[in-house]
Amino acid sequence: MIQTTLTGKQKRFLRALGAKEDPIVSVGHEGVTPTVTQAARDAITKHELIKVRVQKNAPEEPADAIGKLAERLDADLVQLIGRNGLLWKRNTEKPRIELP
Repeated sequence: MIQTTLTGKQKRFLRALGAKEDPIVSVGHEGVTPTVTQAARDAITKHELIKVRVQKNAPEEPADAIGKLAERLDADLVQLIGRNGLLWKRNTEKPRIELP
């Protein structure tokens, strides 16, 4: 399981922000490929908080695919509901989200 550096209050704050977001990255029938990982890396660098959707035709279970992606990005898994996951990683150069 992914170790998190976030407190419960910070996770609640990020979940509230992520609730109104649409998935930016989609894991399809090829699974967590280097292309998907790079797209997620680019998105999380820009946005800090991204929603990931695992399609029904993906070869892995949603929890496994999103966990693998979080591990590759060195990101925190904030939330996992059904086929959607919320990942957060602070941009050290230009932070966009101020955590409580």
